Amino acid sequence: MDCSICSAMPFILRPPRNTICTACYEGAKSIITFTNKLDNDKGLTDKQQTNNPISSSNSAKGFTNALKWVKEMKEMEEELNEKLNFLSGFVAAFRHQIHPDILVKPGNNGPSIPAHRALLASRSDIFRNILDSDGCKAPPNDDTITFQELNYEELESLLEFLYSGDLPKEKVERHVYSLSIAADKYEIPFLQKFCEQRMLGSLSSSTVLDVLEIADTCSNPSLKETALNFIVKNMEDVVFSDRFDAFALKNPHLTVQITRASFMDIRNRRSPS
Repeated sequence: MDCSICSAMPFILRPPRNTICTACYEGAKSIITFTNKLDNDKGLTDKQQTNNPISSSNSAKGFTNALKWVKEMKEMEEELNEKLNFLSGFVAAFRHQIHPDILVKPGNNGPSIPAHRALLASRSDIFRNILDSDGCKAPPNDDTITFQELNYEELESLLEFLYSGDLPKEKVERHVYSLSIAADKYEIPFLQKFCEQRMLGSLSSSTVLDVLEIADTCSNPSLKETALNFIVKNMEDVVFSDRFDAFALKNPHLTVQITRASFMDIRNRRSPS
């Protein structure tokens, strides 16, 4: 069908050209439904919008709102970019060590990293409690807190994230598991969510056992369920991998859960619908 919207010459509208293709029709339905929900439009029920969104009296408003919403999102994006550029001074303060007032030390006797008390305290209540304790009342030149569970590179990546809210891809790939544990221990929800999204985005037969172990350690039920479901669907690749033997010895309780999940899946597939 020659669509009056996405065809090469949509400005020529004459029968039978005054028609739209299925893709444009479905797209229009989705746009109208979405923008109407955003505006909390109570004129039509969700069922009415779904059944007949284009022929409804709200369709014109829907397209108008869609354009308005896109413009507002563009303005918000520009404003957020300006704010990010403004706040990037924190990153510069970290990278160029501008007026640091505390040293952060890794647990492997690596070199200390200068940081700023105020920023650490603002990112985590745990950090704030540590910095408020009597153990950090020494003279400024001697102020040091130690992260025993992190090596130098992991600690540097943690600090970089706390200052910037992001990390380069290569650092995420290298340290996502240790950062996830640190995020859980020091109660940094934004970093927890960041790590979870990255782990799910790269989930594979070679990484799923590590993800399952991290999910169990950090008591993350949704991530754990996703990992278990992935293992069940890719059981042969996972169980016969080199990684599985060491994993089973280290995590017998998780191995039991994998076995149970596999048997449950087999039983559900065998049971009549």
